[in-house]
Amino acid sequence: MSNPSLTPHASRFLAVDLHKDYVVVGGVNPRLETVLSPRRIELSRWQKWADTNLLPTDVLVIESTSNAWDFYDQVSPLVAKVVIANPRLVKLISAGRVKTDKIDTMALARLLAANLIPEVWVPPIVVRDARGLLAHRRRLVHNRTMVTNRLQSLLLRHNLPAPEGNPFSLANLPWWETLPVSPTEKLRIRQDLATLEHLSSQITELEAEVANLSTQAPWADQITFLIQIPGFSILLAMTILAAIGDVSRFPHPKKLVAYAGLGASVHDSGKTHRTGKITKTGRRELRWSLVEAAWSAVRYFPYWKFQFDRFARRMPETKAIVIIARKLLVSIWYVLSQRAADRQADPVRVAAKLMCWSWKLSDEQRNGLSSRQFIRYHLMKLNLGRELSTFSYGNMPRRIASEEEVLAVLAKKATAQA
Repeated sequence: MSNPSLTPHASRFLAVDLHKDYVVVGGVNPRLETVLSPRRIELSRWQKWADTNLLPTDVLVIESTSNAWDFYDQVSPLVAKVVIANPRLVKLISAGRVKTDKIDTMALARLLAANLIPEVWVPPIVVRDARGLLAHRRRLVHNRTMVTNRLQSLLLRHNLPAPEGNPFSLANLPWWETLPVSPTEKLRIRQDLATLEHLSSQITELEAEVANLSTQAPWADQITFLIQIPGFSILLAMTILAAIGDVSRFPHPKKLVAYAGLGASVHDSGKTHRTGKITKTGRRELRWSLVEAAWSAVRYFPYWKFQFDRFARRMPETKAIVIIARKLLVSIWYVLSQRAADRQADPVRVAAKLMCWSWKLSDEQRNGLSSRQFIRYHLMKLNLGRELSTFSYGNMPRRIASEEEVLAVLAKKATAQA
């Protein structure tokens, strides 16, 4: 809900019904009297109208839409406060039999004046950019999956065995040209393989940028605490951090669970009390990432496998994995809020993940630290693995720099920058 203490001297409560090419704006005063009759304004004229007519004491509400964030950035400097309304919940409050742009606008303005707007958190630009980048990658991965499925379907349709290894590797590309299929299917195969190569190069470029973002503010200060948790890669960690935004806006882990849509739906009326499926009302990519991480955790980490098996004995595995995902999200809340090591963190596994992270980064992105120093630096942030000097990865021993070496390197860099 909007906080009335933030706008105690608001003169007008204005609502904007935002469309692709125009807006409808109208408003009331604190006594719910109309002070601005609803009017339609073309978006090309909006900035001029806003500069002339909006007051520094106005409070303005916009329903959350695809272009709401840019509109928010444009209007915020002109008024006391801008509220982004949750459109799903607003419809539940202001549902009516007669609906027009003007009626909706005035209903929204009155709800704002009465402090009944379910408010949406406005992510800063850096969070929006990260969400957009990761959403773009998911779309490309989806398209790549569609292409590979088409090619696999062709092999199945003609009862042709796939080549050894990855059917779409560079070494196997000539094999596709030898398939005994019609000329039109050969054309489709060539185009699908070209599309696959193009998509794969784009995804590789995007993943390099995600790794780059992981070393920049505000993510660099948080990601160490997240990738220590079993099941989380850099990509999943960045997806989750971007979806959560500022963890401090969730005063309790239950709030974060609800935001992810992983809480159980509840029917509690009279003598009836029952719980149902998860609500799925939160951010989809957060829910998906947690389930992916949960499957990885139960597959490779004994503690989480034990927890999963305990639940799976009395319920379907799909429900059991959701419980593990929910528990992982609670762990995320604690480690990010308290900036502490996870109780189930294995220093050797964490060191291996830190090493893989360092390999994705340039020397500059590692702040001049070598891979061994990078591992120790982040273990020091977690206060983890103090006694660990070597670990095995890929049947090879790997050395970790000492704390003294890392502190000396950081001190030398600080002196050079002074």
